[in-house]
Amino acid sequence: MKSLKAQHHILADAYAQIGIIEHGMSDDLVLPLFREKLRQSGLYPLKPTEITIFQVNIGKMCNQTCKHCHVDAGPDRKEIMTRETMQQCLAVLEENEQLKTVDITGGAPEMNPEFRWFIAEIAKLNRHIIVRCNLTIILANRKYHDLPRFYKQHRIEVVSSLPFYTQDRTDRQRGNGVFEDSIKALQLLNEVGYGKAGTGLVLNLAYNPAGAFLPPSQAALESEYKEVLEQRFGIVFNNLLAITNLPISRYLDYLLISGNYESYMEKLVNAYNPIAAENVMCRNTISVGWDGYLYDCDFNQMLELQVDCSGKHIREFDAGALAKREIITGQHCYGCTAGSGSSCGGAIAENGPKR
Repeated sequence: MKSLKAQHHILADAYAQIGIIEHGMSDDLVLPLFREKLRQSGLYPLKPTEITIFQVNIGKMCNQTCKHCHVDAGPDRKEIMTRETMQQCLAVLEENEQLKTVDITGGAPEMNPEFRWFIAEIAKLNRHIIVRCNLTIILANRKYHDLPRFYKQHRIEVVSSLPFYTQDRTDRQRGNGVFEDSIKALQLLNEVGYGKAGTGLVLNLAYNPAGAFLPPSQAALESEYKEVLEQRFGIVFNNLLAITNLPISRYLDYLLISGNYESYMEKLVNAYNPIAAENVMCRNTISVGWDGYLYDCDFNQMLELQVDCSGKHIREFDAGALAKREIITGQHCYGCTAGSGSSCGGAIAENGPKR
């Protein structure tokens, strides 16, 4: 499957996506504005708390083309972060000790030729590093086979995508053969100590619903995953992160094609949770695009909604201005505030981790 960009699809245009998300597909569906929900919750305008997470998307290139991908990543995407931009990121980290966690994402971030150099340089700055790994990259090519040992060397927290603990549901979302390769990759990570008690090597799995519905209870689903994966495959891991699909890019395309767009948006609106809204990840995270531009979150990045302050690029990074900015919100933000809430760290209300 080609990316939307390679297909010259209308949804490859961020402005076209925003038009649909903000105004809908017909006059029959009129949803309350997200900012009005925030206002009712006493949260508008939405402002940052302390910015502690520095999330960096180092490229849209990926070995997979998943049906739900809000990045529209794939093998045909050539946008990758240069070493020059990475050096600008490192300079920001050196000057801002409050940025305690560096969250590396993509695409498949490992496909950036500067990936290992960048990780090694961040490690010198004594930051907690997260890498979002799709698992199959470990088996995709011989040059990636040592990734589990590389992760261990730098004490990286690995967040691995596994849509479900069965082959059918995983392969439907991510492609034929993905489940089998993902299981092999998880076993390789376990072999070097990831997910095992006492090692300090954190292995978290990420779940995304395969259809037009919200994630179930994160805690209950984690118990199911742990039981099934250990019994069937001998796999252990630390935590499951349940992430709501936002109506962006290829998931938006799926909703429109399947005729589920309006009903899904209604589900998100009806499940709005003010506690989740108070803890959304954009309040303590800054997102850096592959080209160095700054965003409130990874989802705003894909909609090309840059931060609302003077320094919009990493080379102009101004921690003071970013701390005072108003976070840009839209109808897509209902996805992060529905039910138990959602962030790159999983659920954010009820029993979810507050990252």
